[in-house]
Amino acid sequence: MKWIKFTLDTHTDAVDLLSYMLDEAGVEGIEIEDHVPLSESDKKQMYVDLLPDPVYNDGSAKIHFYIEPGKCHPEEITLKVNQMFQEIKQYANIGKGTVSRSETEDKDWMNNWKTFFQPFRAADNVIIKPTWESAETTDYSPDRDILLDIDPGIAFGTGTHETTKLCIQALSRYGCQGKNMLDVGCGSGILSIAALKLGASHVVATDIDEVAVGVTEENMKVNHIAAGRYDLYTGDLIQNAASDHSYTFTAPETSSGRTLMDELKTSRTPDAVFDIITANILADVIIPLSGVIRPLLAEGGLFITSGILDTRADEVERALLQNSFSIVAKETLGEWVCFLAKK
Repeated sequence: MKWIKFTLDTHTDAVDLLSYMLDEAGVEGIEIEDHVPLSESDKKQMYVDLLPDPVYNDGSAKIHFYIEPGKCHPEEITLKVNQMFQEIKQYANIGKGTVSRSETEDKDWMNNWKTFFQPFRAADNVIIKPTWESAETTDYSPDRDILLDIDPGIAFGTGTHETTKLCIQALSRYGCQGKNMLDVGCGSGILSIAALKLGASHVVATDIDEVAVGVTEENMKVNHIAAGRYDLYTGDLIQNAASDHSYTFTAPETSSGRTLMDELKTSRTPDAVFDIITANILADVIIPLSGVIRPLLAEGGLFITSGILDTRADEVERALLQNSFSIVAKETLGEWVCFLAKK
């Protein structure tokens, strides 16, 4: 079966109004394509896989939606959309203000992205595969490798991004056996699961997005990780950046009146410290994080940070040094940088 694809060429100023009007007209789902740069709030939610090269925002936008041919009269829908353009152009810039249609093959729109997530080797001894693939599709050797089954759901972190590979390679190279780890911005839980399968005794995983924490828990179960080996928290460790750029920050309170930092200090780790802390996030988060995370790291413990574009590496290094970390290594892969720092 084929679908009819409708495409509205418009301006970003009109997207919200058109989206509302399409919803009122019974269109159940739309796809928006624009070049609007991410806000600071968006960046805080996108802990990994941020595209390095922003596209010039010319204000243009496209809205796509799909309808089964037998459930619509294409000419009537085109007429309705043109009427919408006429109605809102007195309030907003509608750009080109045109609508076109085409036929497209029947697809599972929600799951089509899975074709781009294939099994791959993240480190010399670590293979990651999606849950819907079998181990036979990989070059997995039980005598040599550990195997991670990951379903990212709608959380970030399939492991294919260079930053995640850098972190997993660091965990494999420097060793996790018998260690406690804190994973800040856990996404789909891939670093936490890798550490546990590499021999970590206990992992605490946190994310500001409760959906990500839920996905992490599901992936723990898929990988048969015993519940007593990990704890999960939703919350933010940083807030209120200092205006003098001194990299000093405060931790916000949770609903219980305690900060997430308080919660982590009473987690199931010896002396309430961690041997390893990972943060595969963004430079804008790692910089302030370096100002609050050190008390949670054991003396001589390893702080692994990535999600850092090479153009921001100097800023991150400066923040780490100002917060009394020593840089052990600086690894690069493509445009991305990973710092390994010790307390």
